[in-house]
Amino acid sequence: MSSDFVTNEEIVQAARRRLAQGPWDYLTGASESETTMRRNRLAFDRLAFRPRILADVSSIDCSTTFLGHKMRIPVMLAPIGGLQNFDPEGGVTVAKAAGDFGTIIVVSSATMPTLEETAAATERPKIYQLYIRGDWEWIKDMIDREKQAGYQGFCITVDSAVYSRRERPMISGWSIDSTRNPQNREWQATVTWDGIARMKEYAKQPFMLKGIATAEDAKLAVEHDVDVIWVSNHGGRQLDHGIATMDMLSEITEVVGDKAEIILDGGILRGSDVLKALAMGAKAVAIGKLQGWGLAANGADGVVRVLEILEEEMRVAMGLMGVTSIGQLTESHVCPAEATTLPHEMSSWVNMPGDRLL
Repeated sequence: MSSDFVTNEEIVQAARRRLAQGPWDYLTGASESETTMRRNRLAFDRLAFRPRILADVSSIDCSTTFLGHKMRIPVMLAPIGGLQNFDPEGGVTVAKAAGDFGTIIVVSSATMPTLEETAAATERPKIYQLYIRGDWEWIKDMIDREKQAGYQGFCITVDSAVYSRRERPMISGWSIDSTRNPQNREWQATVTWDGIARMKEYAKQPFMLKGIATAEDAKLAVEHDVDVIWVSNHGGRQLDHGIATMDMLSEITEVVGDKAEIILDGGILRGSDVLKALAMGAKAVAIGKLQGWGLAANGADGVVRVLEILEEEMRVAMGLMGVTSIGQLTESHVCPAEATTLPHEMSSWVNMPGDRLL
């Protein structure tokens, strides 16, 4: 039973036992040297808390709102391609988990089953993320479909103009494309700011750009009236030797201000990571690897348990910091510090070696 898991480390271990080498490598690894992925983790480890004492923390509220939607915790489920490799019902299972727990799912156009089937699995707010795989008529059709299916937001991933070299699954001889609908990636390379403006005008929904990594592009996104700036480097799975998302955050929040909401992903493994991101200016975070590990470990119940553990870690850290609500978190609650461990995809847990074979 998922309730038997007391740490997310145990969930990762259960996922490893259930997954074949190829899907495990796809989920757990990143591109080339995996430097960007390790920097994501290192950036969290280089921040420490500054707790305040003698506050009444007998009642702690971990909830928030995002685009007007109530969330039990400020952790949404990031879009993941090929969810069917971790659970037979793929996106439907994750949507059910989002509904059961009380958070927002962002559904990838590169996962199965259809966007309509996934949308029907939960009444919770959901957002559709699109990879461009066709011309303008194709894009309009996808927007029409997601709106008719009841999605409350529309997201374009902008850091994938060229598909990366993800060497772990390459060495395993396993390809995610063999498990899903054909992906004509050539169209993605043609997307420009003009195309983004056209899509935003047509969609007429809360509009997100996922993959913003610099203040310059955040400024352009705000000028294009984007509603949500999603600070992301694709979990280190696209451009290698990039900087960590937490290291991007300050310059991005400075130019965005209150003109858009900010999501951050990349390297989030603990409730304490969530609080650090919020303290530095993110409105919410999104989890990818943790979501996939929970799904592989025990389906919808596994994803719910991942979120429950993050919530408990958040509650404990908030209480010990003298914070009773998410809105109280500010930069004054964190400070630079030396990391104490070498970063890797699982370095948040003391018993996990970060070995591709585990």
